Amino acid sequence: MLSAAVLTSACGPGKVVVEAPTEQPKVVAMNLLSKEGIPLESACVAAGPERCFDAIDDNCNGVIDEGCGIGTGLLQFTLAWGDSAADVDLVLTEPRGGKIFEGNRTSRTGFRLDRDCPGEDGCHGQNIENIYFESGDPPRGKYTLEVKLSDLRGAETPVKVRLGARVGGQVFSAQLELLPGSTTDKKTFTFEI
Repeated sequence: MLSAAVLTSACGPGKVVVEAPTEQPKVVAMNLLSKEGIPLESACVAAGPERCFDAIDDNCNGVIDEGCGIGTGLLQFTLAWGDSAADVDLVLTEPRGGKIFEGNRTSRTGFRLDRDCPGEDGCHGQNIENIYFESGDPPRGKYTLEVKLSDLRGAETPVKVRLGARVGGQVFSAQLELLPGSTTDKKTFTFEI
């Protein structure tokens, strides 16, 4: 809901009505765990302007890779792995059991997978996958995020992947190494909001 603020114009008599931005729902990550014990760190790296396709909040404004042609939202999960030939997949399971992944790019609750590399023409050697919540208040409950090496495609091992996660105003990051094999090709994270 927008609220109106009345300002007096410095250019002469009269009043100017300005619409104040709406407040976003409060979203906080709780019980953040990695099945494999991977530590998560702050993804804010105060390196100046935002660099694209690195899954890091380079300018510390609480948004990952904004202005880079990918979707952002209160919840955003981004993988980046440079120009490796490997196919790495990002899968989000939301509290109601719906999954967002390459084969199901949208959900009824508002999640969208908007980049799936390699394979899309727009990757150009900057592999990235991105799932974000489009608008409104995201569903409350437990989420599961999987990062999986789907196909090595002759890439060097280990495949190094940066995971960036935005949950409300919190931004997390982890450097992952994926190897072919039953226990090393997938990393799993869970959290609740």
